[in-house]
Amino acid sequence: MYLKRPAAGLAFCLFYLSSYFTNKYVLSVLKFTYPTLFQGWQTLVGGFFLHISWKIGWIEINSSSRSEVLSWLPASALFVGIIYSGSRALSRLPIPIFLTLHNAADVITCGVKTFLQKEQTSILKISRVLFLLVAAGCLPLYDSQFDADGYFWALVHLLCVGAYKVYQKLWRPNSLSDSEQQYINYAFSVVMLALASHPTGDLFSALEFQFLYFYSFHSSCFASGLLGFLLTLHTMKLKSNTSSEQYAAWSFLAKVITAGLSPFFFEIAINVPTACCLLLGGFAEALLLYTERTGI
Repeated sequence: MYLKRPAAGLAFCLFYLSSYFTNKYVLSVLKFTYPTLFQGWQTLVGGFFLHISWKIGWIEINSSSRSEVLSWLPASALFVGIIYSGSRALSRLPIPIFLTLHNAADVITCGVKTFLQKEQTSILKISRVLFLLVAAGCLPLYDSQFDADGYFWALVHLLCVGAYKVYQKLWRPNSLSDSEQQYINYAFSVVMLALASHPTGDLFSALEFQFLYFYSFHSSCFASGLLGFLLTLHTMKLKSNTSSEQYAAWSFLAKVITAGLSPFFFEIAINVPTACCLLLGGFAEALLLYTERTGI
């Protein structure tokens, strides 16, 4: 497929790869497993730079009414669930497995469209959903590095992602732009994660973190916050300047590059059944590109 806007798309792929690798390094190599603090820091940095981007004219954020903001808060709560559970899952699971489980969230949106909204669904879309289900469902059965907690949080993550997409695309009026939605998400997340840091024990446990005063930890945390913002910014730009077909193509390419390069930097044990599950999940993503292109 011919990819339009190569500069914007390649920048998106670069920040996608860098963001995942940096987060994985902090969570799995340095083992900073305090998600309320780590995700709170990322959303604080993201919100700060998003505010700066608004002030200098990179993005547009209009004054929204109180009712519009309040109506978006359920999605912001789901966003907190997405980043918290995603952080817990990524700290325990290899990137290719995490991405395969993350993609399975599309099963929820497809199910809502088909069974609740009674939309006509093509055979190809149903096949794609079945492939996603088989790939995600078989992974824990054949994963030689099976981690129950990792798969549990990955399940919570995909449920939150699916519910967020449903609220955003199906049940929520399009009164807020992507940048406005993200601005509210950041503000809500900073408050909620800050309040949760003490009850969860993260606040005081982090004081005993072995790399707390190491330069590698400080630079990695700063990079994670900045890269997370740049990924969000380029995602919004790419969505607004390309068709859904083109965005899906760039997203697929970013996931393939990230999953394909991750074994060279992070430990992963791959057997034949696990590899088949990952390839099946990738094939399901490729089917999405075909359906977007043909409209089937």
